[in-house]
Amino acid sequence: MRWARRAGGGTAKALPPWAALTLAALGGVASAAQGAANGELGQQLGSPPIAAVVNNAVGWVLLLVAWWSMPSIRNGLRALRRARLPWWGYLGGAGGMLFVISSVYAVPVLGVAVFTIAQVTGNSAGGLAVDRVGLSPAGRLRLTGPRVIGALLGVTAVALSQAGRPVGELAGGFLLLGIGAGVGVAMQSALNGRVSIAGSPAAATVVNYLVATPLLVAFAALAGSFTRDWPSAWPTGWYLYAGGAFGVMIVTILVVAVRVVGVLRTGLLVVAGQLVGAIALDALIPGGARPTWPLVAGAALTLVAAWIAGRSGRQPVAPPAPCEG
Repeated sequence: MRWARRAGGGTAKALPPWAALTLAALGGVASAAQGAANGELGQQLGSPPIAAVVNNAVGWVLLLVAWWSMPSIRNGLRALRRARLPWWGYLGGAGGMLFVISSVYAVPVLGVAVFTIAQVTGNSAGGLAVDRVGLSPAGRLRLTGPRVIGALLGVTAVALSQAGRPVGELAGGFLLLGIGAGVGVAMQSALNGRVSIAGSPAAATVVNYLVATPLLVAFAALAGSFTRDWPSAWPTGWYLYAGGAFGVMIVTILVVAVRVVGVLRTGLLVVAGQLVGAIALDALIPGGARPTWPLVAGAALTLVAAWIAGRSGRQPVAPPAPCEG
């Protein structure tokens, strides 16, 4: 069966591009805050997988409260049942989990800097691809010179922002894992965006968590985290558990932005927001590192990359590609 609705369909009016790009950047800032909270929680617990499970559980509590109090979420989920999307159209959450799992294994080997560059490379290439084939709800977007230049400039900007950070072993397999994680995030954005068209952004967020949660729990169980790493005491700082709230916010923001400007530009603005958020966190957290000029320059250059990528105009060559189910 064909997707029930084309881009621009659904019950909610699409945002203007400037608002969608602003939301994507705010999602990036939230992502930086989420990373800081989850990283600190994982360090205090001694187990990043357990921290990820806690983050997911907090997100579920918020989603259940929203489901109970907001009829629009229930209406969106009912609309999804009527839409009868192909089964693989609901797998956006798997792309997000690929990123989480890849980071656990690849970051200790590659270092944060190299993993970040590899992930953004995969995300940019994946964004170009899914926009071109029309998997994004924004429709098929031409593979133009400005879009390719914007993607390459985005990777360059991230590489610049990571200058001076420790570099681990440049293992080819882990580099490919980081690139694959970036492609997974691009697929997550595209598929969740399509689900939001058929239902609603909030319904797409719920579906993302429904898919991601069993994968996350299975990963933590296979890693032995529930038996070997389960903490005897839990940290008391409330902010350490804020990552779940940021996670719900990020997924919802991205499904709204992707609908309007596509996966590539959404991804570039998210990266810009992450870099700006990192600068802000360093400035606000007592004892935080002073922002370096490569980080500031990288954030500015990423914004330029997103602007260049949009110079060919939104101009989809066709509505989203129909998919048989």
